[in-house]
Amino acid sequence: MAKYEFTGETKVEFGITFKRIRSLVAIASLGVSVGDVGGWIEKDCNLSQVYGNAWVSGNAQVYGNAQVYGNAQVYGNAQVYGNAQVSGDAQVSGNAQVYGNVRVYGNAWVYGNVRVYGNAWVYGNVRVYGNAQVFISIIAATRTDGYTFVVVQTEEKIPRIIAGCRYFTFEQARNHWRERPGDKKIRDESIALVNHLEKMAKIHGWVQ
Repeated sequence: MAKYEFTGETKVEFGITFKRIRSLVAIASLGVSVGDVGGWIEKDCNLSQVYGNAWVSGNAQVYGNAQVYGNAQVYGNAQVYGNAQVSGDAQVSGNAQVYGNVRVYGNAWVYGNVRVYGNAWVYGNVRVYGNAQVFISIIAATRTDGYTFVVVQTEEKIPRIIAGCRYFTFEQARNHWRERPGDKKIRDESIALVNHLEKMAKIHGWVQ
């Protein structure tokens, strides 16, 4: 049974024509009723469950019980599957794979050859890129200017700090902000947050 139909409404973004979909089935867990207008897709293979103003394009695939909604964007060769959710203004692109019970939301970007899986949550202004592998996040802390730091654990059980587009050990993170020019308050606050997150990682047994 088809889950959706096209509404006939289209739009062009970045030279790509997107088609809007309408639900043919009710999904109580998401508050979706039959006939509700959903998000935008470029082609059929992009779709699993796309809602709101979200869009999926290129060779990207969203399947299984995965959900993409809000203003989220999934494109390139990205794959979102399992029970993963991508929402808010989040973007998943490149060869990124997001699966399991993962949540990517807020202004988070996941791109490159990244794998995010397990029970990981990636959110705030975080950037995860390159060859990073994120298995699970335990805690996040946000600076007074809204910049978010997240501790994640890799598949090898190694804790790392993701801050913006950076992927650090604790010591690398401290050194980065010690040497960073500019507002002393921001430097001091950043180092304090790194120290706090390291203590939390120790409490969870991630750091001996």
